[in-house]
Amino acid sequence: MRAGVDVQAVLAGDRRALARALTEVENDTPEGRLALDAFFKYSGKAHLVGVTGSPGAGKSSLVNQIALHLRHPQVGEPLKIAIVAVDPSSPFTGGALLGDRVRMRDLAGDSGVFIRSMASRGTLGGLARSTSALARVLDAAGYDLVLIETVGAGQSEVDIARLAHTTIVVEAPGMGDDIQAIKAGILEIADILVVNKSDQPMADNAERALKAMLDLAHPQQHSAFERLHHRQLAFEPVLPVLPVDADPSPTEMWVPPVLRTISTQGEGIEAVVNAIKDHAIYLRQHGEWQQREAARLQEELNELLLAALAAQWQERVDKGNIQRVVQGVLDREYSPYQALQILLKF
Repeated sequence: MRAGVDVQAVLAGDRRALARALTEVENDTPEGRLALDAFFKYSGKAHLVGVTGSPGAGKSSLVNQIALHLRHPQVGEPLKIAIVAVDPSSPFTGGALLGDRVRMRDLAGDSGVFIRSMASRGTLGGLARSTSALARVLDAAGYDLVLIETVGAGQSEVDIARLAHTTIVVEAPGMGDDIQAIKAGILEIADILVVNKSDQPMADNAERALKAMLDLAHPQQHSAFERLHHRQLAFEPVLPVLPVDADPSPTEMWVPPVLRTISTQGEGIEAVVNAIKDHAIYLRQHGEWQQREAARLQEELNELLLAALAAQWQERVDKGNIQRVVQGVLDREYSPYQALQILLKF
């Protein structure tokens, strides 16, 4: 018989119990779902920071340095840090290397840091479907800041902006042309822009290009978050959209700083950490923290509702009818849209 998740042990700081809970949640087991329900009322306190960007830009090294800096601050108390590193899954075997821990060996043995690697399992957007759930468990477990490093799929990573309070976009000089970061909304989702490997020759060009694009985008740049949630949804919300306060005036808008780092040498990390803290203060002072929480929870509820409705429909409809309609599409008797209309009548 399977043992359930020990919620109280997780809340008390038991790392083994936390690891087991995360496994159950990631595998979407009945025990994991019950644990998520129990953890929900203890969540909502952690600062979720997404780190995204092109493969090879140095995301893992940057995350490692940010965590080290927050664990050994020059001023103030060290924060408890959790890291969720999402690695790409093989499209053939379904396996994943989960190798980001290799770049985070400096954090080994620190009881105030918890690192969880997970496979994307084919999910687009740089995030696995259960990433949000894992972040919630780590939040409830008492971690002050959760760093979420995405796969690094390039232009498909805007999903992180729907999950994180603060999104860091990492660029590296010489990786594509000057407008690569602007494509498909990658630049628009950034709360903080980092030019990593800034000791390379093209670093000045990359920094100038990013700053020029920000100058063009401001004051329209932010709140890009509201546009992302209310204008770029893949579907109309099933539930009514929660009211959102009016956007702050242009003079109050957050303008993403462009920072230079050499993460392998620890250079420029303090400025990034300060920008993360400043952005958290800005979000709280302008009410955007609550807006982002509300929008994220609403979108999660919409996705769960759509998945439940689809599952109920599949249970109700005769599989033979579905196969006949699909065969009709393959035989070009119906278009996919016509097939949808037929299936919805079953």
